[in-house]
Parts: sequence; C-alpha cells; structure tokens
Amino acid sequence: MKKAFLLLLAVICLYAVNGQDNNLKKKPSIGFQFTLLDFKSAQEVRDRNLAYVINNKNLFKVSRMSPALTLNYMQGITNNLDFMGRYTASFVDYPLRNSTTVSTGDHFYMEADANLNLKLLPDNYWVVPYLTAGIGAAKGNSTFLAYMPLGAGLQFNLFNEVFLHLNTGYRVPVTSKANYSFAHSFGVSVPLSEKKVTPPPPPPPAPEVPKDKDGDGVLDANDACPDVPGLASLNGCPDSDKDGIADKDDKCPNVFGVARYGGCPVPDTDKDGINDEEDKCPTVAGVARYNGCPVPDTDKDGVNDEEDKCPTVPGVASNAGCPEIKQEVIKKVEFAAQNVFFTTGSFQLQKKSYAPLNEVAQILKDNPSIKVDVEGHTDNSGDAAKNQTLSENRAAAVKAYLVAQGIDASRLTSAGYGQDRPIADNKTAAGKAKNRRVELKLRSY
Repeated sequence: MKKAFLLLLAVICLYAVNGQDNNLKKKPSIGFQFTLLDFKSAQEVRDRNLAYVINNKNLFKVSRMSPALTLNYMQGITNNLDFMGRYTASFVDYPLRNSTTVSTGDHFYMEADANLNLKLLPDNYWVVPYLTAGIGAAKGNSTFLAYMPLGAGLQFNLFNEVFLHLNTGYRVPVTSKANYSFAHSFGVSVPLSEKKVTPPPPPPPAPEVPKDKDGDGVLDANDACPDVPGLASLNGCPDSDKDGIADKDDKCPNVFGVARYGGCPVPDTDKDGINDEEDKCPTVAGVARYNGCPVPDTDKDGVNDEEDKCPTVPGVASNAGCPEIKQEVIKKVEFAAQNVFFTTGSFQLQKKSYAPLNEVAQILKDNPSIKVDVEGHTDNSGDAAKNQTLSENRAAAVKAYLVAQGIDASRLTSAGYGQDRPIADNKTAAGKAKNRRVELKLRSY
C-alpha cells in the first residue's frame, strides 16, 4: 500500500511540474464538510478482503460509521493540481493497533492532514474527478498517530467558483498504533476573495477627420470621382447598375453586365434564358438541363426522351412514346387468359390451359417489345389469407409456364390479389366462376 501511495504521489508531482498554465488555478478557498469515519469495514478488509465487505453490503453502511466535522483549506498549484489542508474532529472510540489499552468509550478525536489533489480536468468543467494523497497526524484515545490519506472524489462547479465535493478515502497507518479506516465526506468550498475584474483600457483619442468632399467615405486624396458619391471598391466612383464596373467605364451603365462585354450583359441570341457563353445551341431555344439545347428525341417519334418510355424505338404519344399494341393482339391475349384453368384449390395448371398459353408465348415471340403482367384472382370462398397465397401461386405458375416456352423472365411480372378485386357477384356460382381468373395485361414499357 505504501508503494501505491508513493506512485500516486509521484504522478501528482509530475502534474505539478508540467501544468504551469495558471489561468484556471483554484483561488484560496475554505470548505466545510460532513465526514463519516468507518473503522470496522477497514478492519474487515484487512482480516478478509474487499470483496467480502462489498458482498455483505458493509462498505457504505452508515450504522457502522462515526460522524465528524471537517474544515479544509484549498489553493490551486496548477490547473490540474490543488493543495488541500484538512482538520477533522469527532467523538469516537478509536481502535488502537498493537495496544493493550482497554476501550473506555468515545473520546475526542482530531486529525489534520496535508494533501495534493490531482484533478483530471481543470476547474472550468462542471464535474471534475480527482485523486488525492497526502500525510496526516491524529490524536485518538490520548495517543498521537500518523497516517497517509489516499482517496478519490468528485468536484461539482456550482457557481462563481463555489464547489460541492464528494470524496471517499482510505487511511493507511504510519505509526504502529494508528489504524486503517475509511472516511467518506461531502461539503462545499467557497473562495476567500472575489474574482478580480480588469477594467478595459481607456479609448484612444479621436483622430483628425480627413477631407471627403462628396461624403462617400473615400478620402479626396484617393477618390477618382471626388465630386460624385461612389463606392470604395471603385475608388469613389458610382456604379448605377451594381455590376462592379464604374459608370465611367460601363458601356451599359444602367443594365447589369460583365467586364468582358464592357459592362453589358452576356448576349442570349435564341432568347431561351441561357446566355450564349453557356448555351451549346445558341441559335436554337432550349433548356438549362441540356445546356441550352432542346430536349432530345432519339427515335424521332415526336415524343422527347424525357417523356418517352421507349426512347430508342419509335412509338406514339398515346402510348408514352412506345409502339402501339394492336387491338387484335390484345383481344387474342385476353381470350387466351379466359381459357386458363387450374385444379380446384391448387395452382396446378390443367392441360387444356397449355394451348392458349402457347398462343400467348408465340405472340410475345412475334412482338419482342411487348411485356406481360400476370395477375391472379380468386372468389371469396374460404380463408382470405389462403386465397391471397393461392392467387399469387397461380399467377407465378402462368409466368413459369411462359418462361418454359422461351419467354425472357424480365418481360414478365406476376402478382396475386386474392379475393380483393372481384368482377362479378360472389353470391352466385356463375359470379364466383368469373372471379376465379387469371388476367394477362400487355404493356410496352
């Protein structure tokens, strides 16, 4: 334990040597603390171990402790190191070590120690943890004693360098009759003097006001236009159009412009709002996102690429620029969809569905730009969740069949809607039959 004390003291001294910025040193302060002395728990730590004391919840048991009052003095040495002197008084039955003296009850007990507090942060932080170590002397049961206090604490910055202190310590005996003990305390410290405020320096004498005939803030000696108010950035000359070019040098003094055009604006030949310097098509009106050129129409179908879903294939505006799907093709696919059947309660395609689906596959092969959305639907018989799953599986089965016939899967989508989109009354057998269906919807994009 003494080696640990010496190591801690060496670290504190190292901070004392290197922390020489005195801007945040603690001012001389006096403090008052309430202290609880615990000899029993310290003895148990010696007899057994710290874990035993903690497990038995004896480390901070107030009933084992003796109250005391502490007066302390604190003063900063560096930003991170404080000196602390303490005087503590109490009435306790001090347990002398190595003594045959019989205890006669509580006696007046006092102790005084000098400590160095190593703060991990300077005093301008709200909460500052610190370690403390020192040397002290005490008088208990008419016996003079010496000890080394070791501990840790928290300092809370309340206001105007008034601090709240919470700390706990372990006293290591130096003399033979001194005993081990814990000491836990809390209290406040206040500065002994108010913070000095340095008054501001007196203002310099007012300089002599130089001559400025036009009152524009530019001295006549530096004003290129001394009779007309102007701008300092233009050597005192005016700039009516605020383009940074003095009126005397501006070919368009009342229109905002640029220096390379003599103070006139950059021209916009095609009047599309994009000046010729930034316009890649200066004679044809265009848009900014194409640097002044018109929106392109790659397939020349009259639908520009931004609105054309098939920008490389000529189409019609009514189909978003994609080729129009012939009505006869749409009707063939819709008729084929009406002849797709499944085994009851299953997504197994019936053989009579193969021929109409083969015809759909051939139509897709003949029209490679067409895509198909396969939608599955059911009536409202049975559980809705099961109907949803059945409709998804039936749509997926049709898609899988078309893929097996050589149709690229990227041209096909499948989705199930269960019983949510009926086209007939589910109260009749005929209506239910119509609602149990697969729809094939053609699209070009």
